[in-house]
Amino acid sequence: MLSRMPRSTRMVPFREYETWVQVTTPENAKPDALPLFVLHGGPGMAHNYVANIAAIADETGRTVVHYDQLGCGNSTHLPDAPAEFWTPELFVEEFHTVRTALGIDRYHVLGQSWGGMLGAEIAVAAPEGLVSLAICNSPASMQLWVEGAAELRAQLPPEIQSALQRHEADGTVTDPEYLAATQEFYRRHVCRTDPMPQDFADSEAQMEAEPTVYHTMNGPNEFHVIGTLRDWSIVNRLPSITAPVLVVAGEFDEATPATWQPYVELIPDVRSHIFPDTSHCTHLEKPEEFRAVIAEFLQQHDLAAARV
Repeated sequence: MLSRMPRSTRMVPFREYETWVQVTTPENAKPDALPLFVLHGGPGMAHNYVANIAAIADETGRTVVHYDQLGCGNSTHLPDAPAEFWTPELFVEEFHTVRTALGIDRYHVLGQSWGGMLGAEIAVAAPEGLVSLAICNSPASMQLWVEGAAELRAQLPPEIQSALQRHEADGTVTDPEYLAATQEFYRRHVCRTDPMPQDFADSEAQMEAEPTVYHTMNGPNEFHVIGTLRDWSIVNRLPSITAPVLVVAGEFDEATPATWQPYVELIPDVRSHIFPDTSHCTHLEKPEEFRAVIAEFLQQHDLAAARV
């Protein structure tokens, strides 16, 4: 399906750098179906692993925009940028730069993992053109994320826990034993599809080849968060979000319910949906079901926007 849909790519100037953008156009566009921006996670995981969300283009008759955030994928890489360069504000600015370059004034946003955190950062400013936001598999603070990860780590086999703790204490997080232990966590709570989908493998490979953004902002892996985002929280700002929001997560998600509960409790117009028997990459584990839930949400708010 994805190969049949018209697709174009371009480089958008951003500051003195360039952001790679991909636009998927439906074969039968619907006039009231507003464009969807898909924000990838990581930070620094590139668009590959969320590429299949582009199928929403034909399924709903709307344009779907992916882009590689600065520092990863096909966009400008900055391996020598200082840690303080990489901030949520940088990526909010990049989003609006891409959106403006494409001439899109009214739009939906879907963010997965870090992308959902970025989507929330965009939404708290209440931009006039934001019609809806889907926050997928995302925490409302990194402290909640770390606490959730600790709970999940405590459920791992004792020998896996021991290997993780030993290598983190020794600073040997590139040791093969440590990497093998992380894979057990990933298999349970990041993507339960076996074998790992190629799209995820592609994003992971590009991140490992150029880990600057991920390692600087997050840390060496999903549950050992020692980067610049470790103190990030949007909890106190959530009541400022005026757009309707859908929060989704997987039953075995590393984004545990406690991590995303503040979105549900504090955003004025919000609903949530849990996908059974999935983890962090719900969109890869149950792609058709995931897109159906997202499509229904988008179409509802297309209609609401059309009445305004």
